[in-house]
Amino acid sequence: MAGPVDVRLLDAGFDPAAVLTAFAAAHPASGGFVSFLGQVRAGDGGAAVEALELRHYTPLTLPAMQALAATVMARWPLDGLLAIHRVGAMAPGDPIVLVAAAARHRRDAFAAADYAMDHLKSESWFWKREKVAGAWRWIEPRAEDFSDLARWG
Repeated sequence: MAGPVDVRLLDAGFDPAAVLTAFAAAHPASGGFVSFLGQVRAGDGGAAVEALELRHYTPLTLPAMQALAATVMARWPLDGLLAIHRVGAMAPGDPIVLVAAAARHRRDAFAAADYAMDHLKSESWFWKREKVAGAWRWIEPRAEDFSDLARWG
């Protein structure tokens, strides 16, 4: 990891445990680490999700993720920030997103990771669709996603 900010857009799987271990090792002076891992759901009580696909526009997506990381770093006294987001086709259980914050104190790490996830989820630069019962359908942001974002003013 080079520097306090590590932002990645990946078209292949990643090992969250290995990534978090490396992130923690890169910030030995930090007293608190907070992470969020999002994965492909198998379903929500209805028909099983067979696959999830995320599409994006690289010239927009990666710079927007980097700008979000810069905003987070400016807002909280962090030692480091990690943001990884998958694109392409994924199966249930596959990791989609990993956000981690390293700080001297836990509250800053919690707030930073929460803020980053709310913005990634609500100001998404991704188009999502899922395959259920052999058919693809597009997924739109939920009202709760926008409510979560509104908390930050």
